[in-house]
Amino acid sequence: MPKKKTAAYDNESITLLKGAARVRERPAVIFGSDDLEGCKHSVFEIVSNSIDEAREGHGDKIVVTRFLDMSVEVEDFGRGCPVDFNEGEQRYNWELVYCELYAGGKYGSGDYEYSLGLNGLGACATQYASEYMDVTVYRDGYKYDLHFEKGENVGGLKKTPFKGKRTGTVQRWKPDTDVFTDIDIPREYFEETIRKQAVVNPGISFVLRCETTPGEFDEQTFLYEEGIVGYLTEKIGDKALTKIQYCTAERMGRDAANRPEYKMKLSVAFTFTAGESFQEYYHNSSELTHDGSPQKAVQSAFKSAIDQYCKKSGKYKANEKSISPADVLDSLVLISATFSTLTSYENQTKKAINNKSIQENMTDFLKHQLEVYFIENPDDASKIADQILINKRSRESAERIRANTKTNLTRQIDLSNMVEKFVDCRTRDKSRRELYIVEGDSALGSVKTARDSEFQAVMPIRGKILNCLKADYERIFRSDIITDLLKVLGCGVEVKSKANKDLATFSLDSFRWDKVIICTDADVDGFQIRTLVLTMLYRLTPTLIEQGYVYIAESPLFEINTSKMTYFAYNEREKTEILEKIGDERYKIDRSKGLGENDPEMMALTTMDPATRRLIKVMPSDAEATSKMFDLLLGDDLQGRKDYIAENAGDYLELADVS
Repeated sequence: MPKKKTAAYDNESITLLKGAARVRERPAVIFGSDDLEGCKHSVFEIVSNSIDEAREGHGDKIVVTRFLDMSVEVEDFGRGCPVDFNEGEQRYNWELVYCELYAGGKYGSGDYEYSLGLNGLGACATQYASEYMDVTVYRDGYKYDLHFEKGENVGGLKKTPFKGKRTGTVQRWKPDTDVFTDIDIPREYFEETIRKQAVVNPGISFVLRCETTPGEFDEQTFLYEEGIVGYLTEKIGDKALTKIQYCTAERMGRDAANRPEYKMKLSVAFTFTAGESFQEYYHNSSELTHDGSPQKAVQSAFKSAIDQYCKKSGKYKANEKSISPADVLDSLVLISATFSTLTSYENQTKKAINNKSIQENMTDFLKHQLEVYFIENPDDASKIADQILINKRSRESAERIRANTKTNLTRQIDLSNMVEKFVDCRTRDKSRRELYIVEGDSALGSVKTARDSEFQAVMPIRGKILNCLKADYERIFRSDIITDLLKVLGCGVEVKSKANKDLATFSLDSFRWDKVIICTDADVDGFQIRTLVLTMLYRLTPTLIEQGYVYIAESPLFEINTSKMTYFAYNEREKTEILEKIGDERYKIDRSKGLGENDPEMMALTTMDPATRRLIKVMPSDAEATSKMFDLLLGDDLQGRKDYIAENAGDYLELADVS
């Protein structure tokens, strides 16, 4: 095979990205990605600069406008971005701010105590990544205008006298589709982001304007005078177990002995609930969606404080293990807003911070606050501890059930571990093996006698099977009927719930059958059992249905006997056709007996023999429609079920045993 030729790798192979190309060709380095998420972050970079101004007391209003053409405008009423000539750098400030990475006013000048933007990247990077950007600045009695196209300035700085009193910066730009794969930022993102910024910046009014038709705008204002306490009250309503607690403090610290000391402000609002939980963390008003210092501090402090209270108050049972952070988080509703003059972000997207001193100070601060809170509010402390212990014991019970279930589902069937009353076939050839699922011991007897034991196995369902559509996984896996059937199938289960993902052990390679055949009586009870089995398979092993492994054995409704032969009719239409065929010959019609009452010859002929049986392959072409039908028949919508029965009852009359 000839060797692949490659381009020469020499001294001329090394190149340097310059100017706008540093962002336009590698946007993910700055914005985290080149898709819609990266585009969103580019917008937040501009908004955050205006927030930094307002937080320092320069203006109390920020206006964000979303236009139909997907351009965005951010207007603030701060001091106005300096854009005129900088004697120290011997360059215009507009060049430094909008055309140079790592240039800005937040490198220790003292202008911003707690700043979102630290690296001097945001305004320049967003400008570079834009189809165009227009900047208007009001300051020092002048109006300054700048225009950029695809990262390049066009026309220089235009400076005109301005007699108005206002100051501030207006920036309008359109993200470039040459940089981002998607720039259609949904309105919901703007609403969510701006609301959260209003929460952690109390007293600042955020206005969102969305263009609905050309020149017409829908306007929303977000203002939280009480900050995180007001937001928490709005989110949790009357679901809180205890009154919302708010605590705040300012500390000094350093992340290492050789690192500079910095100032931090720690603010936390929290309460507990019995059935709902969420935690949101913000640093310098940027939401921290990845793990980091504040999250670790909260988990450590709350776990430690509640654990100590449970020990001192005798809440634990003898030899009981301590609570885990997860037990606390299951009922904790908390918002943390921290600020620091020196911040170690994991990257430019500011989704996590790793300041060691913030974590240590916050842990110590929260432990002390919780200790005082529990002493001063003994009823609240007892109520919180009881709820956390409920979470703990429920978790431990669920873990035991999951562990036992996983063991049961993955255990191989052998003579020492045979499922009760399961009758296997002889062949090990999976391409021939058929599993008949039948209802009750009486059906087991007739099917067992009528089957071909070489390739047909039988699994009886003992009692009523659980409705898997309505039950949770814990209850489902406590059912012996279901776990026995899953053992026989051998393929494990498909679990979509994150809380039970460790049970997801599905593998078609472990599936032991070519066909799974549901065989029930042709009456209302049989139809219900069949539906329940299908529901179980649909929820726990949907791939078996999608791949065409699941069948329904159609049982005859009528047995028509003449002096010469016996006919079987599977519905009213077939009965009519048989009677027409018989003509004047004398006959007797009997309602087909239950499976347990049929003789082996009839069972073999109508239900078991591949040459004469009727099988219906369960192969839903529309899984969503199937799910909706199962939900209608077996879910909680009683009125919907009544309406369906009223409209479609006629289609099922022949199933009714009416004499």
